[in-house]
Amino acid sequence: MLASMFLMGGYSALRNPQAHVRMAGPVTEKLSEGADQATSPQTASPDEKQLVLINGAAQVVGGLALATNRLPRLASLVLAGSLVPTTAAGHRFWEEKDKTQRANQQIHFFKNLSMLGGLLIAAVDTEGKPSVAWRASKAVGVASKGTKTLAKGATKGTKGAVKTTALSKGVKGAAKTTALTKGTKQLKKAAKAQAKNARKSRKSISS
Repeated sequence: MLASMFLMGGYSALRNPQAHVRMAGPVTEKLSEGADQATSPQTASPDEKQLVLINGAAQVVGGLALATNRLPRLASLVLAGSLVPTTAAGHRFWEEKDKTQRANQQIHFFKNLSMLGGLLIAAVDTEGKPSVAWRASKAVGVASKGTKTLAKGATKGTKGAVKTTALSKGVKGAAKTTALTKGTKQLKKAAKAQAKNARKSRKSISS
């Protein structure tokens, strides 16, 4: 539906460019002057007829692409770009002196302005798919969560290593304490055995 007007308008411009050249005169003159300033003197700038043909071809190609849903966002941008000079050239209501003609041109001007808004909306429409900006922010969020998870894991691992080291030291300390206790008991036994032997020696001497 949206592409039909551009297909008809572009076909009309390609078939009869001279009629459009007369209407587009004020706009094409400015575009030609800008092209002359932007290009070198040796480069031939497009004339009014060529500009009309280029705009008409853009409308036909963009209209076909939009109608067949092939690259609809790019097609909408192309059509929006072609609609600006078409509107500025064909509906210059501020130059009309007749009230009826001025009102008629105003209607067409604001109709084209509304279509321009629709094309810009279509150009940013993702058809329910996430936009590039959303996907980028989502990727950043996922990366940030992954970094936080890794940091938490590293912190837990460090704390676990500290606890393991402390436990190992405690076990070693307990082993040393046990060995010391055993050594003390053995010394006591040896002392008792020596005491017994001493008493036996005294008895044998006295007898």
